[in-house]
Amino acid sequence: MSEKYDKYSDEELISMLRQGEHEIMDYLIERYKEMVRTKARAMYLMGGDTDDLIQEGMLGLFKAVRDYSPDKAAAFHTFAGLCIDRQMYKAISSSNRQKHQPLNTYVSLCNEQEEPALAQLWVENPEAIVIGRESARDLEKRIQKALSAMENQVLNLYLHGYGYVQIAGKMGKNPKSIDNALQRIRGKIRQCVEEARRQD
Repeated sequence: MSEKYDKYSDEELISMLRQGEHEIMDYLIERYKEMVRTKARAMYLMGGDTDDLIQEGMLGLFKAVRDYSPDKAAAFHTFAGLCIDRQMYKAISSSNRQKHQPLNTYVSLCNEQEEPALAQLWVENPEAIVIGRESARDLEKRIQKALSAMENQVLNLYLHGYGYVQIAGKMGKNPKSIDNALQRIRGKIRQCVEEARRQD
């Protein structure tokens, strides 16, 4: 099924979906599932549950397909990323009751070019965009400094989609040691976020 849709752009696919080709929704989910997983992995390190966040991300993708307007300037890819971000961040903020936990922290960890999405999220407060980007860079440096060389390598591989067993294979380590490293990384990231928040 997927091959017949490969030649179409996202925008064309959404137009076809709205004309009744309902199987396109499955195709779009398949096309964007890796984006959702990548974002969920970064959010996990900020304190979320990966499986729950993937479900929230898929919900955000559904909303993006439903609400996307082709006559807008933003491409669907950008709009979908924004909707996925919003849905995940809303879920993690609600579960942790940390309404001031900065989304830019996640964008920094995710290592994607998502600044337009960040700007759209904070369009009501332009000053926060500048402050947020600076805070993201500062926090990223703080995290890199807090982590050992081995932990930084594990984090980089993890955020690129590798599981702890795969990381262990790449690094020639025991899988258990990689699993332990990820837990240490998660704790250190939380500590860095808390320290940054106290200094704001």
